[in-house]
Order: sequence, then C-alpha cells, then structure tokens
Amino acid sequence: MTVAPRLRVVGPGRAGGSFARALATVGWEVLAPLGRTDDLSGAADGVDLLLIATPDAVVASVAAAVDPVPSAVVAHCAGSLGVDVIDHPRVAAVHPLAALPDAEIGASRLHGAWFALAGDSLVQRVVADLEGRWFPVADDQRAQYHAAAVVASNHLVALLGQVERIVGPLGVPAEAFVDLVRATVDNVAELGAASALTGPVARGDWDTVARHLDALDPSERPAYLAMAAAARRLVDGAGLPQALAPGT
Repeated sequence: MTVAPRLRVVGPGRAGGSFARALATVGWEVLAPLGRTDDLSGAADGVDLLLIATPDAVVASVAAAVDPVPSAVVAHCAGSLGVDVIDHPRVAAVHPLAALPDAEIGASRLHGAWFALAGDSLVQRVVADLEGRWFPVADDQRAQYHAAAVVASNHLVALLGQVERIVGPLGVPAEAFVDLVRATVDNVAELGAASALTGPVARGDWDTVARHLDALDPSERPAYLAMAAAARRLVDGAGLPQALAPGT
C-alpha cells in the first residue's frame, strides 16, 4: 500500500489554500495550515513537503524560522524567487502559471496547469499528481520569467479595466468585449503573437490611430500609445511615427 505524501502549508491564503485543496483531492494528506502568529519551528516535522505560500518579501524569514528536517522538502510558490532564499537540506520552488483568485477556484485551476519548477524532484510529483505540465526556471531567470507572467495576466486585467473606462460613458457593455479577447487569445495560441495581430497599427493606419487619440480622455492616451508602440514592434520594430510618439 502506497503511503500518501504529507503536506503542510505556511500561509493559508489564496495560493496556499489552492494547493492544499487541490492536493487533498488527489490523495495527499494535508495537515492543518500555519499562519503568521503560529510557532513555525516544528512546521517541517512529519511532512514530506512544507509549502511556504506567503508574500515574497517574507519567504526567507519564514523559512529561517523553521527547524531543518533532513527528510522534508521546504518549498515556496513565489514566481520571482529562486530556491536560494531557503536554507534547508532539501529545497524547491513550485510556481503555478495560473490565476488563483480564491482557494476554491484556484484548486480547480491547479489541475492541469503549467508550473515553473526548481530544486528537489518532489515538486515534480506535485505536478504529476495534479496532471499538470512543468518547465524548469533557474534562480537567475525567475524574475524575468515572473515578469512575463505578470504581463500575461495582471497587465491583461489592467487593459480590460481600461476598456471598461472607455466604453462606460457610451453605454456599451464591457462584457461584450470578452468574446473578442477570447478569440484573440485563441489566435495567438494558434498563430503566434505577430501573426495574430490585426487592427490599425498592424496595417499602418495612423489616421485611425490619431482619431482614437483625439476621442480618448487624455488620461487614457499614455496606455493606448504604449500598447500601440508594443503592437508596432511585432510588425517591424520601427515604432510609432514621430507625430504619434509619446511626449511629442
């Protein structure tokens, strides 16, 4: 009979709660989580994996408060940090490339997700049990990797917030644009970003871009121009015409 691996989470918030729920559904024994006011010295006792799911800034100090246990893997799920922030016999990092808005939704999204891994191979077992996929990211590359994750997720949310502000006064429902976003993401997945790009910047229709800028509230123009320049970079790297460049 196979013994179920044992998990304890430090930091039972959205990420920690998501991992706890998801692994419990695939046969892991999940012990009671620990929070900021708990004594962490014995947190690694009797577990196979101690997962630190705290804010990035305190991962190192949390790990330092835990007494080392040679058999336990002490891991974090911070995307921008390497395993070098944890000084324990067995260390790892397991960052899910998934948005985890709460523990219930997050647990479902961890099943089949992509993960960025480093360190001890036990985290590969985590991914395998969740039927996910993974790729390695070295310590000196994790900040750059995490920046890409922020652009893909957080910046997309910020852009859709701009859509809401632009169309709000028009009485146009912002949710009408969600299907457009989904189709665009599908195009990128199938064709790649450069080939999926459409619209006035892709075809060099600067008169239309100028009309957009005239119509927008001045507070919305910098973001529009920044993304227009990023879109043009996909076409030829030449950037925007001087008349449209920010600051001119």
